[in-house]
This record gives sequence, structure tokens and C-alpha cells, in this order.
Amino acid sequence: MPSTPASGRHLLDVAGLGWAELSNYLRAADAARRILASPSGRVDALQGSTVTTLFYEASTRTRISFESAAKALGANVNSVAVAGSSIGKGESLVDTVKTLRALGSHAIVVRHERAGAPWLAARVFDGSIVNAGDGWHAHPTQALLDLYTMQEELGRIEGLHVAIVGDVLHSRVARSDIQALLLMGAHVTLV
Repeated sequence: MPSTPASGRHLLDVAGLGWAELSNYLRAADAARRILASPSGRVDALQGSTVTTLFYEASTRTRISFESAAKALGANVNSVAVAGSSIGKGESLVDTVKTLRALGSHAIVVRHERAGAPWLAARVFDGSIVNAGDGWHAHPTQALLDLYTMQEELGRIEGLHVAIVGDVLHSRVARSDIQALLLMGAHVTLV
């Protein structure tokens, strides 16, 4: 895996992002929150685009959150049921991603049990790949949500002392949170 995201069109990891990029994501989250709070709860920012969720691991909250957000931004949304697809017969991630592109996907949200899977997908996909969790490696979107929540609830991130408690070694969320918090100027203690 490269140490930085593959390009500006993908969100693969918080490692390698700068303070300005993280701040931009937080501002975008705030704008999205205002969209959802508006009377229509929708905009057409992604009208004509197709977002596909491709989850190799079971998930309810993360998958539905991405699908709801894409719909609120005006995108068409597809969800791949891994068990009922060619993946269940052994189709590779690369072939699946190429098929999704051929079928019109512009962005793919990937959750995979293997670390590095989103990077592999990004190498063969000319749209945008969003990492929704890969193995024990990373979960950048959850880290961004955690940053946003702390900023909203506490008014700042810089200077906070944050304790992360649990099985940190095997937690992709903890790994991404640590990187993002340190970059934003927080002090982190692991328990």
C-alpha cells in the first residue's frame, strides 16, 4: 500500500492527508449537515452520477449512511449484494470494479476484510474509490466523522486530550482516529 492516498479523487486513508485537507473534509461535512437539515434534505450536486456500495463485510450503519448521503446529494445508488453476486462464485475485486465501471459507476464505496483492497480498486478504477474500512488497516470515513463530532460537540480538536480505549491493535477505526487526531493537534492516549 502506498503511504498516501492514490490521488485527490480517492479517499483511501487519513495517513498522508494534510491539515488543510482534513479541514476541508470537515467543512464539507458541515455543508452536508446543512443540506440534510434543509426542507428538501436534498441537492443535485451528484445528479447524473452513480455511487455503488461494495461491502465484502457485513455492515448496516456504514453502508446505509453512504447510500443515504449519496441519495441526498442527488446520485443514483447501487448496492452490490456480495453473497448473491459473481463475487460469491470467486470473481476478483479487480474484475468486479471493472464491471461496475462498465455498468456506469462513477464512485465506489468499498469495505473489505483485506487491508489494501481499496488501493487495489483505485489502481483499476478511473472514478473515485472511498475506503469504508479495510481489514485492520484503516477506516478514514469513520475518523472524519469522529473528528467532526468532536469539533461540533467540543468546539475544537486542537489541544484536546483524547483517550482511545479498547483493542487498539486490531482496530482500523482507532488507527485512523490516531492519525487524524494527531494531525489536527490533539494529544492521544491509548488504553
